[in-house]
Amino acid sequence: MGIIRYLLLYRPTNILTVCVLERQIFDFLGYQWAPILANFVHIIIVILGLFGTIQYRPRYITGYAVWLVLWVTWNVFVICFYLEAGDLSKKIDLILTFNISMHRSWWMENGPGCMVTSVTPAPDWAPEDHRYITVSGCFLEYQYIEVAHSSLQIVLALAGFIYACYVVKCITEEEDSFDFIGGFDSYGYQGPQKTSHLQLQPMYMSK
Repeated sequence: MGIIRYLLLYRPTNILTVCVLERQIFDFLGYQWAPILANFVHIIIVILGLFGTIQYRPRYITGYAVWLVLWVTWNVFVICFYLEAGDLSKKIDLILTFNISMHRSWWMENGPGCMVTSVTPAPDWAPEDHRYITVSGCFLEYQYIEVAHSSLQIVLALAGFIYACYVVKCITEEEDSFDFIGGFDSYGYQGPQKTSHLQLQPMYMSK
């Protein structure tokens, strides 16, 4: 049963880890510090979830499931950010870089079919260590690529959450059945104990 539980949780988490590692690489290339931090925490939690599955630790798996809820929330925020939902704006806000740099998504300049043209002279407000460019000819805009990444993470996270809940249920039922047959009963059968001293009985003699 342990191998079955491991395989049930291993497959979705393995795919989820590969996808988030791929996303981590491109976030590093784009200096997107907030996603980098979130991806790193996610990888650590996935490892703990797999450890909990192998070692029969339902608390670890439950923590993994709770994190997946937060992970879905984060990816929903990223989708809203790039689609400029509400008051969010990807053009003026630098939330994903903690407002410490002016870097954008790596896909903005390196998307499929994108042509980058440097603009000279650069505006006065442009930092000296940054170039001022225009991007044209993209087959798919960078924000939609980022949205696709986050959407894939949400789908995989939902699958992982379902599998995690199922594995926790299996472990709990197995522990309950083991307890029912007396596996955790501290009042089991005890054999007769030998006494180290003979007990003397009084004898009465009649006259």
